[in-house]
Amino acid sequence: MGNIFLFSLIVGLASALVLIPFSKSNKSKEKEGKQSIAGGLITGIVLLIVGVFTFYYITNLDRNLTSLWVFAIIVTLGGTLFATGKERIFKGVLFLGTLIVGGIFLTSFLFNADEKFDIAKMKEKTEIETFDEKETPASVPPQFARNKMKKAFGQVPNTSYYELGNLQIQKVDGQYVYIAPVEFSGFFKWLNGDYTPGYFTISATDSSANPKFVQAEMNYTPSSFFNKKLERHIRMQYPKHIFYGDVQLEVDNDGKPYYIRSFGEFVSARNGFDVKGIVMVDPKTGETKEYSLANVPDFIDGAVSPEVVSLQNSYFGNYVHGFWNSKFGKKDVKLPSDEGTEANVSPIFDENGDMYYFTDFTSPKEGVDSMLGYSLTNSRTGEATYYTGNLEESYMDSQGALQIIEKKFIEKKWEGEMPVLYNFYGEASWLTPVLDSNGFLQNYFIVSAANPEISVYGNTPNEALKLYKTALQRGGGTVDGSSKAEEKQVSGTVVRVYKEKSGDSTVVTFLLDNKQSYVISSENSPLAIYLQEGDKVKVNYLDTGEVFMPAKEIVIDGLE
Repeated sequence: MGNIFLFSLIVGLASALVLIPFSKSNKSKEKEGKQSIAGGLITGIVLLIVGVFTFYYITNLDRNLTSLWVFAIIVTLGGTLFATGKERIFKGVLFLGTLIVGGIFLTSFLFNADEKFDIAKMKEKTEIETFDEKETPASVPPQFARNKMKKAFGQVPNTSYYELGNLQIQKVDGQYVYIAPVEFSGFFKWLNGDYTPGYFTISATDSSANPKFVQAEMNYTPSSFFNKKLERHIRMQYPKHIFYGDVQLEVDNDGKPYYIRSFGEFVSARNGFDVKGIVMVDPKTGETKEYSLANVPDFIDGAVSPEVVSLQNSYFGNYVHGFWNSKFGKKDVKLPSDEGTEANVSPIFDENGDMYYFTDFTSPKEGVDSMLGYSLTNSRTGEATYYTGNLEESYMDSQGALQIIEKKFIEKKWEGEMPVLYNFYGEASWLTPVLDSNGFLQNYFIVSAANPEISVYGNTPNEALKLYKTALQRGGGTVDGSSKAEEKQVSGTVVRVYKEKSGDSTVVTFLLDNKQSYVISSENSPLAIYLQEGDKVKVNYLDTGEVFMPAKEIVIDGLE
């Protein structure tokens, strides 16, 4: 608290010296003038100190001298207008100097676009490799999870004092869960409640799971007031830090909550942002610690806030050839999607349990839903990779996937939320939860990004995935591999056969004497329609580890 008082005192004193005129306009009134100047100076200092203190206390703005540039222009202008003679000339020079500084700050975005692009520059790859059909995606949409938490709010003591805070995803003790703190619902509730009682948690992979309330006393929260307000508490401890993005709740493996916030530095002249680390706060005691990104505690998943990632995606997509190109020529410009669940990005996890922020990029040309690429940004390190996709194919973007869902369920008025691109069986595919008008989960929709006519939906992600495998085979999709599946060959005798007509093709499911089942479409192997029990076969298949593994080719003895 002492820092803001000292800062306000110095700024108030300096401003008063500039603003109060010291010129003597009439020698006969010299004594009266001195008294007037003294009185005005004291009054000005007091008012300016109070004003500066109030402004910085309310706004939580960083207390660097550069944050005063607008204030400096106003004060020096006032000082110039009130002064006379040589004093006016001197203060006029000060005013001119503050105008030049203000001009630099106001126009810096025109000149630092290349620096912003360098900060956000990503490694580039062709096809996504992180996700495949063996993994269970964090597929419960946040709106649905939030609705379930609200229905379980009766678990909170003194329920009327509180409301549900911001929802975010995290890995806790090996499980993917949504976390949402309990927040105060107003000033008087804060006075009566004093502290919030805990947070809710719910599975991010199992839509049938119920939310659980975890008791944990939290005194410093975003919904508290005065010095207990979390953002203000952080600012008091780190008055000169540059923060970007909202505070986030993170829970360690023992269930203890912590709030974190990303900090960094401006690119130039108080414009742009480059993340450097986090500040972590114990919400019970108010104890704060600062960590660089390289030293963030292991339990923290979202060290780089989604707002920071969204900003860097904008830098990467827009400033490839500088600022003016982003506004006029737009050569190689690609716009990040705004369909993400948190600040226009969607948090997802890879097979190692590492969290990434997913974003797809589209063309700046209106009416085009073709995807130009997609990015994955590591939420702990900020390192990002941009995937161009198969350059021989045109991929549909997330907005296109959502439009297909809207048309598919137009009568029911269902909508998709949280579309994420996966590599299923070697096919770039959008997996999207579908919600009804009340925000309740109805099904999971999968559509091929390269072949939008191939789509399925099921009650669970795994059910939809099984249907999708069959749809790819009968629809002429590739089904030629996954990010992990190895192509193998097996020989054996057919024990059971099941054939299902699907459009102009037939899907053949068969069991060999090795007790393993396979599925193949007559689109890929026309002679498969003649398969019968007792046939000896050779099968080329993908070892996906599933109950029914996709076959690429089948050779039937006596028919080939």
